[in-house]
Amino acid sequence: MEDCIFCKIVKGESPSYKIYEDEYTYAFLDIAKKQYGHTLVIPKEHFVNSIDCTEELLQKVILAVQKIARHYVNDLKFSGVLIMNANGKEAGQVVDHLHYHIIPHGDSENRSSDEDLSLQQQRLKLN
Repeated sequence: MEDCIFCKIVKGESPSYKIYEDEYTYAFLDIAKKQYGHTLVIPKEHFVNSIDCTEELLQKVILAVQKIARHYVNDLKFSGVLIMNANGKEAGQVVDHLHYHIIPHGDSENRSSDEDLSLQQQRLKLN
């Protein structure tokens, strides 16, 4: 979709702080910086939400979400993660491109959401 900010990020037309990428998905830091490590996971193909996404792609997206969440907990030692997905404006969806939020919690180093996004990216990136 031409005017979708997430599609522009996938195409490299808008900048992002990439955390993870595979053939089907792309994960990056939320530039709003409301919480440290707030990560968005999207399919590279445009779908508005989980309801209109194909089952096959939705499986790949949720597996990417799980992989990143495990990385945050098992490798980076966060105590837990909040995983959210809104479907429709009334449910709180702001961008009309399917996305999951992963928000790590309980960082033993008490990092601030004000930390520069490039530093967060370096610390959180999944190789």
